[in-house]
Amino acid sequence: MTALSNLPPQAVLPLGELTAETVRRAARTDGQRFLHADCAAAVDKAGVMAALARGLKLPRHFGRNLDALYDCVTDLESASGGSAPGLVLVIDHLPASAGFDATQLEALLAVFTDAADDFAGRGVGFRVFWSVRTGAPASP
Repeated sequence: MTALSNLPPQAVLPLGELTAETVRRAARTDGQRFLHADCAAAVDKAGVMAALARGLKLPRHFGRNLDALYDCVTDLESASGGSAPGLVLVIDHLPASAGFDATQLEALLAVFTDAADDFAGRGVGFRVFWSVRTGAPASP
């Protein structure tokens, strides 16, 4: 059993007590593709989008907006290149700031929830774990 065993195949959940490394190991054990976007240096939406582009290995044409994020995320392939077992993403240390407030966090998570629905329709597992940074942003 892994940290993912008791979760639905499509989910967008807070990281909670898990760590990115624990999730990475569970994904590897389950044969799933793991991607990690660390947003520790981000202070606003532009910084979050840049961190997502790097961490999720999004294509150069990624438009750095929510519609483009949905399009690029739903184009990601699982470790098997098609059907299950799926993808596991960790979006870590999202800012809680005037430049990235609760409304923007909600909109970002809605993109991942919509992507999970898309992957469900294709029979591909898609789990996203996220966390919000507490305290001051890290230095770039």
